[in-house]
Amino acid sequence: MTITGATGLIGRSLLAALGEREAQVTVLTRDPARTRALAGLPELGGLQMVCWQPLAEPAPAHALAGRDAVVHLAGEPVAQRWSARARRAIRDSRVLGTSNLRAGLAGAQPRPQVLISASAIGYYGRHGEEPLDEETPPGGDFLAKVCTEWEAAAAGARELGMRVVQVRNGIVLDRGGGALAKMLTPFRLGLGGPVAGGRQYMSWIHVRDVVGMTLAALEDERWSGPVNATAPDPVTNREFSKVLGRVLGRPSLIPVPGLALRARYGAMAEIITSGARALPVKALVHGYQFAHPQLEQALRSALA
Repeated sequence: MTITGATGLIGRSLLAALGEREAQVTVLTRDPARTRALAGLPELGGLQMVCWQPLAEPAPAHALAGRDAVVHLAGEPVAQRWSARARRAIRDSRVLGTSNLRAGLAGAQPRPQVLISASAIGYYGRHGEEPLDEETPPGGDFLAKVCTEWEAAAAGARELGMRVVQVRNGIVLDRGGGALAKMLTPFRLGLGGPVAGGRQYMSWIHVRDVVGMTLAALEDERWSGPVNATAPDPVTNREFSKVLGRVLGRPSLIPVPGLALRARYGAMAEIITSGARALPVKALVHGYQFAHPQLEQALRSALA
C-alpha cells in the first residue's frame, strides 16, 4: 500500500493500524527525514519512504506500481487565517497534488486497484440544522469549491480502472492534534464555552473510526464515491462544549463571540460559526460498526 500525508493526524493513526497488521507500506513524502522518525517505531518495520514533491511533479510510478491501494491524505492545514497565499496553498495542495498523484498512477503498472482520497464535510457549505447525506449538493463558498475540485481530481482515477472513495472527514477527535487539541487549553483553564451562540452543529468523529472506515473502504468493494466520515450523532457546539467540560471536570460556560473568532481567523472562522450536520449514511448502509458512536465516550477515549 502507498500513503501520502502519513505524518498528519489521520496518517499517524493509520500507519499504526497498518503496522499492527504487519502491512508493507510505502510513504510518499516531501520530507523523508521527518517521516523516518516514525519508522523507528517497532510496529512500522515494513515502512518504505519515497520522496515526492506533489506540487511540482507526478507521483513516482515505481512507488505506486504493484501496490494494492493508495490512501491519499496530504493537504495544507485549513485551520489558519485565509490570506491569499494560504488560500492558494490550501487549494493547490489538494487539487494540484491529487492531479499529480493521478498522473503518477497513470504510469504505474501493475496499477493499484483502489484510491482512498481524503475530502471534508466542508464540501456542503452552509446548511444550518439540515441533515446532510452524501447526496447533498456542494456549497458555493471557498472551502466547498476546494473540496469539489479535490474530489473531481481524485475521481479521474476511475478512468484508469480504479475504484475511488472520497472520505469526507468531519471534526476528528484526537488529543494529539486537530480541533480538539486546540480546545484543550482554554477548557482545562475553565475558560471554554459555546462559540458564536453554540447553535451550529459539530459533526465529529473519533480518529479510530476514521481509520476504521478507511480500512473498511480498502477491503469492501461496495464502498465507492463520497462517504461522510462522521459519527452518527452530531451535536450542537453548545452540547459539545458542555460534554467536553464534563469530561475534563471543568466549567464550560464562558461564551466565545463569533466576532472574536473572525478577528483572529478572518474568513476561516465561518466554518466554525456555521458548522454542518453531516450524517454517515453510506457507512451505516454498508454495516460499519462505530467504535465510538457517542460523544462523551469518544472524548474520554481521545483524552485517555
